[in-house]
Amino acid sequence: MTHTIAITGGTGFVGSHVLDAAAEPGIAVRALARKPQPDRAGVTWVAGALDDVAALDMLCAGADAVIHVAGAVNAPDRAGFAAANIAGTEAVVAAAMRGGVARFIHVSSLAAREPELSDYGWSKAGAEDVVRAAALPAAVIVRPPAIYGPRDTEVFELFRMAASGLVLLPPPGRASLIHVRDLAALFLTLAMTPDFPAGAVYEVDDGTPGGYAHRALGRAVAVAVGRPRVPCVSVPRWMMAMAARGDRLVRGAKAKLTPDRAAYMAHPDWVSDPAKSPPPALWQARIDHEEGLAATARWYRAAGWLR
Repeated sequence: MTHTIAITGGTGFVGSHVLDAAAEPGIAVRALARKPQPDRAGVTWVAGALDDVAALDMLCAGADAVIHVAGAVNAPDRAGFAAANIAGTEAVVAAAMRGGVARFIHVSSLAAREPELSDYGWSKAGAEDVVRAAALPAAVIVRPPAIYGPRDTEVFELFRMAASGLVLLPPPGRASLIHVRDLAALFLTLAMTPDFPAGAVYEVDDGTPGGYAHRALGRAVAVAVGRPRVPCVSVPRWMMAMAARGDRLVRGAKAKLTPDRAAYMAHPDWVSDPAKSPPPALWQARIDHEEGLAATARWYRAAGWLR
C-alpha cells in the first residue's frame, strides 16, 4: 500500500532528513518548497510557502499524513516569530482539514514549555495551542531538544568552537540531545503506524537519562572533533546577552546567538521529560551520542565546514 506523506520544511535540516528516511518503496512524498528544487525520486515538490493557500491545498489534498516541520528559529521580533510559527501552523492545519488528512504530526520544541523566556518559545507554545484547538481527526505534538547531525547549522556552532580551541557554553545547566536521523525515523513511524497515538505530546531524546551537563556536552563535542583538551567555559547570563547583541551587529540577520536565543539558552533545564517519551514499542532512539557526534564531525570535515 502506498502512503502519501505531505511535509513542510522539507528543504531544511530536519525536513531533508525526513525525505532521506522516506526514500523507500511504498512512500510517496509531497514537499513544500519556496524555490525550485532538483528532481528527487519519490518526492513531488509543491512550489509555495506557508502563506500560499493554493500551494498548501495542493500539498495536503488526500495525503495520509502531514508532517509540519517548517518554522522560524530566528526572527527579528515577536511579530516575525508569530507569522512563521503561529500563523504558518494555522495555515497548514486549515489546509490539512480541507484536504481530509487523517494524521497531523506537529514539530514543536522544548522551548514551548517555557513561553515566557523568549519570543521563540512563546511562538512555539502558540503553535501547539493552534494544533490542540483544531478539529483535526488525529494530531501528535513532538517536542525535540537540541537536534544535531549532518547539515545542521545550529549545534554546528559548538563543533566550530571546539575545532577553533575554545568552547563557550551557557551558564551551568543540563540539556538533552537527539540525532536528526532518529527524529526523522520517529516522524515516519508516527505517519505510518497503525495505532496512531492521537493527542499525545512527546518529548524525545537520545535515551540518556537526565540529559547532559553543559560542560559534559562541550567536552563530548571536543572529543568528536579530535580536540579533547579544549577548554569548555560557562559564560554568565549577562555576558551571553552582550555577545548576542554583538553577533547581531556583526552578522545581522545571519546571527546565530540572538538576544532572544540567549534568553532561552541561559535557562538551566532543557532536559526532555521521560514521562512524555514515546512508548518503546513505538519508537526508540538508536544513535549513541558518541557515535553520532563523531559521525557528524566527520561530515562537517568532508563538507569543508571544519578544518
